Amino acid sequence: MPTFAYSARPASGGDIQSGEIELPTKDDVLAFLHKQKMIPVSVREKSKQLNLSFGSGVKTRDIVIFTRQFATMINSGLPLVQSLDILAEQTENPALRKTIQDTLYDVESGHTLADALGKHPKIFTNMVAAGEAGGILDTILLRLATFLEKNDALVRKIKGAMVYPIVIFSVAGICVVVLLIFVIPTFQTMFESAGIPRPMPTRLVIFMSDTLQSYWWAIGAGVAGIWFAIKTFIATPGGRLLFDKMMLTLPILGDMQRKAAVARFTRTLGTLVSSGVSILEGLEITAKTAGNRVIHDAVMGSRASIAGGETIAGPLKESGVFPPMVVQMINVGEQTGGLDEMLTKIADFYDEEVDAAVEALLSALEPIFIVFLGAIVGGMIVAMYLPIFDMINAVK
Repeated sequence: MPTFAYSARPASGGDIQSGEIELPTKDDVLAFLHKQKMIPVSVREKSKQLNLSFGSGVKTRDIVIFTRQFATMINSGLPLVQSLDILAEQTENPALRKTIQDTLYDVESGHTLADALGKHPKIFTNMVAAGEAGGILDTILLRLATFLEKNDALVRKIKGAMVYPIVIFSVAGICVVVLLIFVIPTFQTMFESAGIPRPMPTRLVIFMSDTLQSYWWAIGAGVAGIWFAIKTFIATPGGRLLFDKMMLTLPILGDMQRKAAVARFTRTLGTLVSSGVSILEGLEITAKTAGNRVIHDAVMGSRASIAGGETIAGPLKESGVFPPMVVQMINVGEQTGGLDEMLTKIADFYDEEVDAAVEALLSALEPIFIVFLGAIVGGMIVAMYLPIFDMINAVK
């Protein structure tokens, strides 16, 4: 049964009330509200609500343009409703246009902008709420746009570093399959008709070819089964923690991921704190967007520490995940009252470190994969030519 999120005003007057309810259709929800003597303001099926995230068809670039234009309009003195109406008309992305229209409808119905954005990522909503409360909505929106741009650039760097090894492994796999299915059987037929003895490397390659041709379905099912088992294991809390720990310990790649996690953590927390979001709420949001369970646990440990009246730096140091320099700079920021500025400086520094780590990773992987590809493909070819070499030597 679908879940509907609704907001309604009591017929007798009073503030708008919001909630969720499970009913078959929207009409059932409206009937329920009328029975409760409530005037419906908005009713939406929760599963169909759009989300300002990568899974909703809204790209980060679209959100950046939206926030920058929105900030400019607010700063120019345009009313909130008029600004949203203009943005909805000129936005080309259909998903984002629908989201802005829904937000406009909620604002016109009496909700604050933060409440209207309540169905979107918490980081967006909390920063807007802080901006509304402090009367600096335009400044907050510009700060949010800058944050989204830098965060998107960081994600693209990591994805770019992973493209090269994926391409190399794919090419190697295709080459091996083509050789085993189409090339090796030709050599095998030639050797059998000529009665040429086959050395061990040649017999091994021929065995692999026969196995692939006869049991390709079993091999495919086995690979799919292993992949599904790994994904299922990683989906569990313990499996996710183990996998993330392993990723951080990998040579070169682990260092790059650690630096990227530090950059994301400091950039997100610094943006939230400088925007007026409380440190406890900021740490909770940052932990959820960490992208790594080890980092998540370390950040939540810091949140529990500061909730108990202690510092953020202590648990971060105890986790062993964050470099000593980061912990010391956060500690200095806490003591001097300039935590947001210190976090931004750390994020800028580690953005450059991620660039250097990506270059180092690609520089190290390029020769390794060239040798790997040459060894696999070249080894198979040499193995098939060994009987011919032995025959030539015997003739001599």
